[in-house]
Amino acid sequence: MNGQTIGAASETRAQTAEVLIALVLQRYHAVHRQELATLERLAQKVEQARRQHPACPHGLAAFLAELTRDLEQHMQKEENVLFPALLAGGVGCAPFALRRMRVEHGDHRTQLARLSMLANDFVCPSGADEIWQGLYAGCAKLHEDLTEHIRVEEEELFPLFE
Repeated sequence: MNGQTIGAASETRAQTAEVLIALVLQRYHAVHRQELATLERLAQKVEQARRQHPACPHGLAAFLAELTRDLEQHMQKEENVLFPALLAGGVGCAPFALRRMRVEHGDHRTQLARLSMLANDFVCPSGADEIWQGLYAGCAKLHEDLTEHIRVEEEELFPLFE
């Protein structure tokens, strides 16, 4: 390879990384922050109003609060450490940060399984009111979005620097 080809490959990688990082920030980080707050409030309402119902998702609000804290910490690490390192060419702490994010993604997959379990695989009991239906629909969307968010990072963004 000549220097011109190497420079072009590096430039393409940087442009692709910029696009993917912008996608992650706008489509996933911003949306997770907005939707998690709403889901936590909905879960509190359902748990309070339907606490005697046998299918009440007891513990879902507390779990969503925990998930919100974990995801916020994870997203802050990406925004403040990983993404700037990647945009600078993947040097410095980037290799360590990439490995750490993959470990945390494994933790998030475990949390997604728990979300599905707590929300009855996102299937409402018969007679569930609109709030309960909205909660489960929102949890299903979160599950889908976070799964795709992890996939974009692990299969598209991270390999550019590994």
